[in-house]
Amino acid sequence: MAGRIEDYALIGDMQTAALVCRDGTVDWLCLPRFDSHAVFAGLLGTEEHGFWRLGPAYAADAQPPTAARRGYRGDSLILESEWDTPRGTVRVTDFMPPRDGAPQLVRIVEGVTGRVPMRSALRMRFSYGRVVPWVHKHDGRTVAVAGPDSVWFDTEAETFGKALTTYADFTVAPGDRIAFTISWEPSHREPPALPEPEASLRATEDFWRDWVGQCTYHGPYREAVVRSLITLKALTYAPTGGIVAAPTTSLPEDIGGVRNWDYRYTWLRDAAITLSSLLRTGYREEARAWREWLLRAVAGDPENLQIMYGIAGERELGEAELDWLPGYENSAPVRVGNGAAHQLQLDVYGEVTEALHLAHMTGLARNDYASLLQLKLIRYLEDHWQEPDEGIWEVRGPRRHFVHSKVMAWVAVDRTIKLIESGDADGPLERWRELRDDIHRDVCEKGFDQERNTFTQSYGSKELDASLLLIPQMGFLPPDDKRVIGTIEAIQRELSTSDGFILRYPTEGDSEGVDGLPGDEGAFLACSFWMADDLAMIGRVDEARKLFEKLLALRNDLGLLAEEWDPRLQRQVGNFPQAFSHVPLIDTALRLTASGAYGG
Repeated sequence: MAGRIEDYALIGDMQTAALVCRDGTVDWLCLPRFDSHAVFAGLLGTEEHGFWRLGPAYAADAQPPTAARRGYRGDSLILESEWDTPRGTVRVTDFMPPRDGAPQLVRIVEGVTGRVPMRSALRMRFSYGRVVPWVHKHDGRTVAVAGPDSVWFDTEAETFGKALTTYADFTVAPGDRIAFTISWEPSHREPPALPEPEASLRATEDFWRDWVGQCTYHGPYREAVVRSLITLKALTYAPTGGIVAAPTTSLPEDIGGVRNWDYRYTWLRDAAITLSSLLRTGYREEARAWREWLLRAVAGDPENLQIMYGIAGERELGEAELDWLPGYENSAPVRVGNGAAHQLQLDVYGEVTEALHLAHMTGLARNDYASLLQLKLIRYLEDHWQEPDEGIWEVRGPRRHFVHSKVMAWVAVDRTIKLIESGDADGPLERWRELRDDIHRDVCEKGFDQERNTFTQSYGSKELDASLLLIPQMGFLPPDDKRVIGTIEAIQRELSTSDGFILRYPTEGDSEGVDGLPGDEGAFLACSFWMADDLAMIGRVDEARKLFEKLLALRNDLGLLAEEWDPRLQRQVGNFPQAFSHVPLIDTALRLTASGAYGG
């Protein structure tokens, strides 16, 4: 059985990523890209679907031992895990070098004390665990081949095959260092170059030290902010600048339920807010690369903006179910692709425009096509902002007039007006000022419940929605407006868990709720960070700080967050690690630091 979601560590090379459990098992790895088929899919099934375990040897009828200690080497994505055994202590260093040629996963075993018997067990299964590759020797190297893929396994340790698995049994003493590497290459090409594990380790450490050195945040929450920034960098597809929402698919929002989605794509919303955090912490090159990705992705049809694209800008992300995988803790179906790609979500026009506005305001070199794109988006919104849509949460129920979508339409118009006022674009200024006023008036008249003094999820509804917390953050209304304060307090009353964390919206258990799905979900971590932001904005800074620090305590031992927190099971749920959780962590830390609202 796979570990708890928070038991996993992330390693990656800015093109794909692996999850490593506390017992030294790699249970998830897609090659050669984030959205490629998995070579190790044990995370969503069993060991039969692929894994790579490397750790102290143990009895056949026992469970693999978990590391006594683990952590990243400094501010890097190099994982170090240590086991204390009756025979001594051993360390395993796992990393993926930033790619210069074939993608590699490198694992170096180092003896610390005593003499420790070790075992590597490598079971490669292609096509998400469905295909058993042909494993054979080629010029002294082990290679697994199936269809278009080949994975090369290199080590100085003696290996043997048994039960369609490649094993290595060996012993390490103090000072011993034994490396294991897998490399991917298209099966029709020549073998990849022999790996150089020690040189790759030095280069990887240098890369992360130099990258983190660009960070301009030096406040009290620096450790949490830097780890989140490293995570966001790891989720960036280096060749194009696209940013995946998470490196996994179908980790459930509801353990045992059907709320299982593929997040290995670039959501415009997630990527836009990621851009915001990167810009505000000094990372202009990543922001520039994302803007270029955006312009390529939407080229040719900017009015029909999709909510998500592939990491190279692909538009077709057809959804399918992998019925041979039982799912994480039997949470089925396992999905690949995402059918929400072609939903109408009017809020993305606002998120994209806000990101381009921020890039412009922070001095990112002007791009004329970016300005032209903004103008095209507003011309589309002029004709469509009054339509119902699926909203920020990608509901699979009927379209509604979601308040957040209208607010973000207002944001799009407002930021474009500012662009024109700055002299960097031309457009019908007076007409769009009237449009901005019309949208604002419409939201305040139709999306506000006078009796309860709160905005609602959609026009005419009584339900609340945590996305309403963005109203003051987007500048739609000032924080001291009584309608804003009333909305914050209503969300605290009606969408707060017993732990004080925030749900996205009400769900209906076994019945279908507003999102068209049965089952419940955990507290949405991004929404909980938004609440901390709002509390700070309305002057309740001590309350904001306490909530923020409670949220930081939910991170796993490596500083990583999934999408949600299940208050019943007291564990992380949803795809992992999740950009949409780490971005608001950074934003809230910046806000609290600016306000001086932190302890110690």
